[in-house]
Amino acid sequence: MKTIYWTTTILLSIFLLWSAWTYLYSKPTIEGVKELGFPDHFRIQLAVLKIIAIFILLIPQFPIQIKEWAYTGIGLFFITAIVAHIVHKDSFIITIINLVFMGLLITSNIYLHKIFNSANL
Repeated sequence: MKTIYWTTTILLSIFLLWSAWTYLYSKPTIEGVKELGFPDHFRIQLAVLKIIAIFILLIPQFPIQIKEWAYTGIGLFFITAIVAHIVHKDSFIITIINLVFMGLLITSNIYLHKIFNSANL
């Protein structure tokens, strides 16, 4: 159980870190976010929130309720990204990638609860 949890959580965290970095420093990503119709401050806000979420997910001492908020925020990010890219008529590959990471997010959350529940029996 722990292997699945940590594998999915680390893969998700790596993606979030890369995504946050591109939101802050990659000119094509910055322009892409603008093309999707989002204001510049939203891009910066998302980058900061992704970095905060990484810490919350990776540090075991955070309470499970705080981790749930991080999972929710990340899930909303993926849903927003999927909708924005579909409306913008971007490649379907982008939607598939977001769905794969949404699957990692869901798997990580499920196994977090399995680990938490088995520890509290």
